[in-house]
Amino acid sequence: MTSEEPTAPVVAVVGPTASGKSDVAVALARLLPGGGEVVNADAMQLYRGMDVGTAKLPPAERAGVPHHLLDVLDVAQAADVATYQHLARRAFDEVAARGRRPLLVGGSGLYVRAALDEMSFPGTDPRVRERWEAELAERGPHALHAVLAARDPDAAARILPGNGRRVVRALEVVEITGRPFAASLPEQRYARPAVQVGLAVPREQLDARIDARVRRMAGAGLVEEVRALAGRGLREGRTASRALGYAQVLDALDGRTTLEEALELTARLTRRFARKQESWFRRDPRVHWLDAPDGTSAAELAERAALLAAVGCPA
Repeated sequence: MTSEEPTAPVVAVVGPTASGKSDVAVALARLLPGGGEVVNADAMQLYRGMDVGTAKLPPAERAGVPHHLLDVLDVAQAADVATYQHLARRAFDEVAARGRRPLLVGGSGLYVRAALDEMSFPGTDPRVRERWEAELAERGPHALHAVLAARDPDAAARILPGNGRRVVRALEVVEITGRPFAASLPEQRYARPAVQVGLAVPREQLDARIDARVRRMAGAGLVEEVRALAGRGLREGRTASRALGYAQVLDALDGRTTLEEALELTARLTRRFARKQESWFRRDPRVHWLDAPDGTSAAELAERAALLAAVGCPA
């Protein structure tokens, strides 16, 4: 960061899915001196047309607060965290140049870290990546995870055996760099001043919110959205096709399961994902947690977050 760049901290609102981050961010943006603008840190909200299934805040509910890095990818494109880092930091600079506060909002942990922390990315080798992806298709993620465990035990311990995409990336990095995958992971050191605020919802309440959200999505047109996106290349999209809800509804549309089974599986996997998200953010001691049980308004949480933002607290 040069001496000409703004020093007001970026404020990040993080936490598990269904914890209320979007509403709190809008309320917070309206409270901060000079106003704030939201920069999205949800990997799946980068995609055009993935609205219902990602709980993307509709424009009418953004209260005039500008939102950035929504709807920037087609569903057939692969999301790239290195490219996201560049786009997010450029958005921070542009927002700050307008005299407003950048608010990073989302639950994709690696994207949050990429935007906030000093973090570089190993290059890619398409031939190496394609070879490991072919292995993944032939042998499955658990077999490749065993290969990773033999080559880089620390990386294997950090990656779930069923997460084939991350296993492939770790094996690619190990092969092309000759170093452990963990060596490419970021240190907890901000690239620019930042304050992270986490929303903590009691587990049972969060699970109930997730179940209700999945049912609302079904009623709000999730199936129709997935069907339309399938016509725009969703099945071929390496990232978007794996999104929670979308992958399960695609299976239902293709006759591999029933819609009811797809919705039940979506809710179950989303509850599991929310636990992973909270675990990820809990490992970062720089996150200032706000209790956000049922009945706590977005306005109240925003007021508490604004106090933290005013104090600073960058680590």
